[in-house]
Formats: sequence, structure tokens, C-alpha cells
Amino acid sequence: MTQPEPLPPAAATPAPAEPLSRPSLPGLPDLPDSHVDAVELSGPRFQTEPAQVYRELRQRHGPVAPVLLHGGVPAWLVLGYREVLQVTQDAALFSRDSSLWRLWSAIPEDWPLRPLIGEKQESILFTVGEVHRKRADAVNEALFGIDPFALRDRSERIADTLIDGFCERGSSDLIAEYARQLPALVLAYFFGFSDSEANEVTHSINDMMDGAETAVESQAAFYTACRELVAAKREHPGADATSRLIACSPTGSEEEIVQDLMVMFAAAHQPTAEWIGNTLRLMLTDERFTLSLSGGRRSVGWAMNEVLWEDTPSQNVAGRWPTRDTVLGGQRLHAGDLLVLGFAAANTDPQVRPDPAVSTQGNSAFLSFGHGEHGCPMTGRESAEIIARAGIEALLDRLPDVDLAVPAQDLRWRPSPWMRGLSALPVRFTPGPRTFG
Repeated sequence: MTQPEPLPPAAATPAPAEPLSRPSLPGLPDLPDSHVDAVELSGPRFQTEPAQVYRELRQRHGPVAPVLLHGGVPAWLVLGYREVLQVTQDAALFSRDSSLWRLWSAIPEDWPLRPLIGEKQESILFTVGEVHRKRADAVNEALFGIDPFALRDRSERIADTLIDGFCERGSSDLIAEYARQLPALVLAYFFGFSDSEANEVTHSINDMMDGAETAVESQAAFYTACRELVAAKREHPGADATSRLIACSPTGSEEEIVQDLMVMFAAAHQPTAEWIGNTLRLMLTDERFTLSLSGGRRSVGWAMNEVLWEDTPSQNVAGRWPTRDTVLGGQRLHAGDLLVLGFAAANTDPQVRPDPAVSTQGNSAFLSFGHGEHGCPMTGRESAEIIARAGIEALLDRLPDVDLAVPAQDLRWRPSPWMRGLSALPVRFTPGPRTFG
């Protein structure tokens, strides 16, 4: 059994988030003894110092910590690198089948995390066994057909178009005007959307991911766009990922194809957008990179790799469910308990990184893309890297003197324990000419 790390002196470590005194959702049963003093997986510290929060949780509980989700819903956060590998490798014991969650009867329909957990969803995310393998093969085939050279070329073209939108102004918010536009616009082209449809889909998916007041409407619009695209490609297939997904579908189910298309698009866009934004932030604020921005291509790969270790876009991912009572990381789990995979915490686990100051350059053992049969397919990882690298390099080439327009400490992270990304990245630079006139 792995023992928790010894607690540091009280004065040296900030207090963890305040525990809830009782569940907030009226239908929930009383909290189990294991969770009576659990902290909420939310709050400002998950924006400002998530690594410290994970460190404190590990020190108090070991590699698996009790946490509370929105409304006081109990869950287990898997913090340990080895424990995350164990969960993701043993699909028989730790299932992706969300119907196993033993608290569903107490969860109201309007619970904000219900879509994230995935009750009664037909997407590939929550399939298991042979059904999952067949649908994963179809997704892989759809992505494998994207030519990496064409992807790089399209990424550079769209990057230049986006930069043209603000290069003459001498200032920009690189999150809203660049990072959160580029991946979706590139992907839309390779999935078969027209240019006008691509702009609409990009707006819908960003609004949906931001949790804005119109997020539900945007999710519906995104769903409708994907359903219409699938119908169009059934009628007139082309050399695009959607047509290949339809051709390779093991069942031909319209709803399954639409759901898998939505997953492919969203799972490729948002982490890639945050990867671009987080890398640009690192290169603009860390002296190891700021001194070489004018020759930035040389250090882009290094910065991108470091972000996946230290500020990975996918911080925490729900969920897995034990199929029987078991012990994980010293904690006794019951069948149907909800597990949240803590990729960010696992990446900084002292059991595998005893000295966090040691450079991670050249080390790609991070868990930022997940692991196991439900991890991001290699074709998806390669596509994300091509888009992100092309976007970062294009920006540095076009705006070699780009600099922060605010003090680094004024930058704000999005208020989410799930995704790690900036709310805005305001910059200034010497105005330059448009590429396309």
C-alpha cells in the first residue's frame, strides 16, 4: 500500500480548499465517511495554483483522494501516475460505462456536469469492449486519411488569415482571436464543412466549451451542423474524414456517427486551442524562451512539450467506474464509485518526477493525451501537434516582437478544474502588413 507523503509544516503550505459541510443536492444520500472532509474540485485555487492543490491532496490522502464535484457529489481523484496507468489499462475492473455510476438516481436533470459524465449518451466515449474497439477503428481510419502535409499547409494558411485580421492593429487577444479559432477552422475543412459552415461551427463549439449562457443553444447548433453534414456526406461522399467515418461505421447508425463526429471534433479542437495558448504564454513569460522569440522555431517544440508536462490542457477527466469493490492507491472503492483521472497531477507525481526542476525536454511520457484504449489515438495526437506547431510558428514568424500587453501576473486562467487555459492573452507588437492584401 502506498503511504501518503508526510505533511509539511503548517506555515509552509497554504490551507486546502474548504470542505463542504453537507451535500448541496437534496437528492444525494449522506456523504460516506471517506468524503466528510473532502474538498470541492473547483474554486479559485484551481485557477491560480492547481499544482499546489494537487500536492496538498497527495500529501493528505496519497495517490487517490476523495473530492466533491459540483453540488457536493462525491468522487475519487486519481493523482498518482502509476494509479492512472492502472485504471486506464484495466478496462475490466475500471469501466468507461457510465451507467455503472451508483448515484445516477440522485442526480437531477439540470446538474451541469451531467453531459460530461455521459448518462445515456451514444458517443464512443462511453462504449466498452468489442463495441468500443470497432468504433475506435472507424475513428482511426477517418483520421488516418488526413494527409499530414496538407494539414500543415492548411494550418499555415488559416493561421496567416487569422493574423491578417489583427496584424495592422498592433494588438490582439491571442486566445479569442487566434488560439480558439485556428484548430476548429482547420478541422472543419478536413471534416468537410464549407467555409461559411466552418465559421458557424467554430463559434458554436467555443461558446459551448466556455459554458456561456447560450452554451445549450450552441451545443444544439453544433449537433444540428454535424447531423446535416453526415446526411450530406451520405448522399455525396468525398475525400474527407466524415465520409470515411460513415464508410467505416460498424453499424451505420446515424446517431452513433453524429455523436462520434462531435467527439472527434471537440476533442481535437479544445485541447489543441489551449495547447497553443498555453505555449504562447510560456514563451512570452519565461526568460528561457523570451530571449529567443525572434528565432522562435528552435524552441517551439521544447515549449510545447513542457506545457504538456506542467500546464496540460486536459487537467482532469471523468470518469471510470469500478465494476466491483476494490482498493486503489490505499483507498477502498465501491463498485459504481466515480473516478476522475487527474492527468495534471499524475504528470507531477514525485514518484516518477522526484525533482520537478529537471528538464522534461525530450521526455514524452506525460499523460496529457490519456492512456489505454480510451486515450487519444496516435493519429489524433499527431494532427494536434501539427496544427499547434504550425500556428505557433506562424505567429512568431509574422510578429517577431510580440510581447505581453499586461503584466504576467495579471493573466487569468479559465475557472475550470477540467481544462487548463487562459481566459485571455493580450499582446502588442509592431503593426505589419497583411499577407493576402
